[in-house]
Amino acid sequence: MMSNKGRRMFDGYIICGTPRTGSTLLCKLLATTKAGNPHSFYRRQDVSEWAEDWNLPDRDTMSELEFNVAYLDAAIAAGKGGTGIFGLRLMRENLDELSAILDQIFPELPSDKARFEKAFGDVLYIHLSRENKLAQAVSLVKAEQTGLWHIAPDGTEIERVAPAKEPHYDFERIKRELTVLEANDAAWNIWFAEQGIIPLRVGYERLSGNPAAALLGICEALGVQAPNAADVRPGVAKLADETSLDWMRRYHLDATV
Repeated sequence: MMSNKGRRMFDGYIICGTPRTGSTLLCKLLATTKAGNPHSFYRRQDVSEWAEDWNLPDRDTMSELEFNVAYLDAAIAAGKGGTGIFGLRLMRENLDELSAILDQIFPELPSDKARFEKAFGDVLYIHLSRENKLAQAVSLVKAEQTGLWHIAPDGTEIERVAPAKEPHYDFERIKRELTVLEANDAAWNIWFAEQGIIPLRVGYERLSGNPAAALLGICEALGVQAPNAADVRPGVAKLADETSLDWMRRYHLDATV
């Protein structure tokens, strides 16, 4: 599909990420444009909550296929957010499950990409990655320990999933998370190659350092009108602090022993 200026237009986009890569920041930024309202609709822990929010019939009253079809339709409507473009945030750990669901709805298609295009149309794949994987692992462990996942620029809490607890340095846990994050980010690249996809690559470091520039680049790729850079207001602030830096220093020392 082409715009009046000959620029390619997409029906939707999928933010392909791993935890603590700035995906919440990016989703909130995109939701302020005319490019959908992306969320993790296919994060398995949240499916029941989304279904309830959308007033879907009780899952026990339908077959699995009927539920998956109804859920897909509702997710597409929610992901468009009143715009013409569908947005989805997808972590690597949920990719295979989503593909299996779409395979049930649209059987006998030859690839994940074919299933996604059948469901969502012409999709722009945005690979959201973090160069400093140790900082990413530290951020993840710290969030899991403290229960605090996101704060607003004014310091107020946006997302807390557990009562407040003091974080504590844990070399082995950071090492495990680092291994998983590296593997999952690499798995995205393997999947892109297998599917013949050339993603739009967005780095956490650039996104967090200059959110307006990153957002404008994505809007341009999508073929939608971008907001004025001066009007872009990030809705999420960094949680990294001296504790994060201290853990990274300690990890580097412990890893050399």
